[in-house]
Amino acid sequence: MVEIIRKAGLPRPEEVSAGLRAAATAASGVRVREPRPAGFALLFTSHMQLLEPAVAFLHEHAIQRAHTADTVRTYTEILYDWFDALEQSGISWRDADAIDLVAYRNRMLEHPSAHTTRPYSVRTINHRVRGVLRFYAWAVRNGWLHESVLAGQGNNVALAPHARAAKRYTNDLDRCVFLLRQFESLPRPLTSTQARELLAELSTPYDLIARWQLYTGLRVSEALHLKMQDVFTSAASQTTVSASTYRVVDVMRKGRKAGYVIAPTSLLEETAAYRDRHRSAWQNRAVRKRRKPTRTALFLNRRGSSVKKRHYQRVIQRAGQSCGFRATSHLLRSTFGCMMLARLERLAREGATINPLLIVKILMGHEHIDTTDRYLRAVAVDTHALSEVLDSLLSSRR
Repeated sequence: MVEIIRKAGLPRPEEVSAGLRAAATAASGVRVREPRPAGFALLFTSHMQLLEPAVAFLHEHAIQRAHTADTVRTYTEILYDWFDALEQSGISWRDADAIDLVAYRNRMLEHPSAHTTRPYSVRTINHRVRGVLRFYAWAVRNGWLHESVLAGQGNNVALAPHARAAKRYTNDLDRCVFLLRQFESLPRPLTSTQARELLAELSTPYDLIARWQLYTGLRVSEALHLKMQDVFTSAASQTTVSASTYRVVDVMRKGRKAGYVIAPTSLLEETAAYRDRHRSAWQNRAVRKRRKPTRTALFLNRRGSSVKKRHYQRVIQRAGQSCGFRATSHLLRSTFGCMMLARLERLAREGATINPLLIVKILMGHEHIDTTDRYLRAVAVDTHALSEVLDSLLSSRR
């Protein structure tokens, strides 16, 4: 069983026994060119042997390429799952071939996730397969392997004859024979009634985070990375779009790209009330309990620490189940995109000289216009309107 051990910081000399103080003092003076930060993932085999190529791969992406923590965590999960599957089958990572990767992919098709107990989605399976192929291409490129079937060009086969005309592929991995055929799903936004029920079911601060997603279209990671100065003291937040209705708030987008959202004044007022009441009270409680409260993050939990992404997502899912419908954090963002695009389309039909698709692309921080186009098609095929039509047809036949 492969294990992940998080790198810890070096202890101070006064924290160790007297016999080790000299070594601790000497260790604190050692300087390395690219130190791995505390919390960096180290992968070990069941015999506690360090998986050096996997750690080197993560080191390059975390330190040298300076990828975000979410990206490095995703790579860590992919490598952990792959090496664990190889170890359980008694296969060396150097000897893994196409048959092993196909078996790994098919296992995810046949068995649910041990972590979530739910079946793997095609998107998740393809994402993990791409991650494995990237790792082997990197291993060959950096001399960890002389050659590998998983790093060759022989597996780059189009999945369908019409694939070239249907989509522009950014790299060969998107045309890999190991990948499953994946169909694009359209967003299905919440109705106004469902959104109100969901917000009423959530407790503080999760209801406020959900409002930020629903009113501004922020990704969950972008919302949770909001800082106090972003909302209350940044110069951008003082820029008024409409004299008394909206404000522009600078945000850090996915991939450390600078961006902004247009936040209603009512949302900012609710955020200010949360800051003055709940947030300050939770910080004071953390101090009384001798815990170190988080100072910069906007959204804190009752312990005074920043809200974690996975916990927030679980809270949203459970609230949706209590309300009787499916709800996810990304669904809140999708609801904003569809509703905003529908309103802008109506304004354009009434004569406004605007490009609705481009406006929503900027507000949602999309890199490609094709991503935003999904919301346009979702608006064109309104599932709620279609259900009403079907109900009326069925009732007329009765």
